[in-house]
Amino acid sequence: MAWQSIPVPRLEGVSQEQFVQHLYPQRKPLVLEGIDLGACTSKWTVDYLSQVGGRKEVKVHVAAVAQMDFISKNFVYRTLPFDKLVQRAAEEKHEEFFISEDEKYYLRSLGEDPRKDVADIRKQFPLLEGDIKFPKFFKEEQFFSSVFRISSPGLQLWTHYDVMDNFLIQVTGKKRVVLFSPRDAQYLYLSGTKSEVLDIDNPDLTKYPLFSKARRYECSLKAGDVLFIPALWFHNVISEEFGVGVNIFWKHLPSECYDKTDTYGNKDPTAASRAAQILDRALKTLAGLPEEYRDFYARRMVLHIQDKAYSRNFE
Repeated sequence: MAWQSIPVPRLEGVSQEQFVQHLYPQRKPLVLEGIDLGACTSKWTVDYLSQVGGRKEVKVHVAAVAQMDFISKNFVYRTLPFDKLVQRAAEEKHEEFFISEDEKYYLRSLGEDPRKDVADIRKQFPLLEGDIKFPKFFKEEQFFSSVFRISSPGLQLWTHYDVMDNFLIQVTGKKRVVLFSPRDAQYLYLSGTKSEVLDIDNPDLTKYPLFSKARRYECSLKAGDVLFIPALWFHNVISEEFGVGVNIFWKHLPSECYDKTDTYGNKDPTAASRAAQILDRALKTLAGLPEEYRDFYARRMVLHIQDKAYSRNFE
């Protein structure tokens, strides 16, 4: 099925002032071109990364299929020296492998102690710090993490949302990114922060009939492009080539709104988590009524939520 997509706007030479005052408040995805990212876009070749990253051991996702699914966990975690990971991820076929000769690799860098420390490429890979410049489009105190990512060609990550704003810096290689508005969450068949629909280009509409109603926003990223992904926007990322990227996450809300134990930046704000718990208790209370009553009062609750909480300021 050919899907109609809304192109994500591309702008070149955007200044910090222009972004903060005019673009950021719109809360929509945007590809920024011509941002000074340092020497990384030319230096971070397979040979260079293998040499500089060295034998540092990293935990990676390894999958026998291209479409990775975090709900069913159709992958395994394995540990590799960083130089071996880079070399294998750049290959189409492997002489050394865990599952199969065409297995896919995905690195999402972690803090030294993932339970306590956030990912920051400047700390986990200090020899690479001088090569990359972060876009200075947010206040330093808003910074949360910088996540180093490496993907095999053809790898597709599951559709999900993050609770913080995000710059996806495409350092090398090419990616295709499909995004969905938070207002279309009802069509994405969510399990937590993730969509159950894996194959977004050829979905099973018998199983997921509402998915066709979700509006698709799409862009292609090349080396040097920076994609702004606002918090709560769903995104699905396909690596068209071996590629290296860095995500910069920062806090859009005051710090006290976020879960202090969250080192990945993917736990819902504490107020949202409390509201979900209250709703669960309300639904358990309704379970004590006969089906006809339960259905009626559940629908009244939905109408009440729409009236009190839905925004009328979005398209």
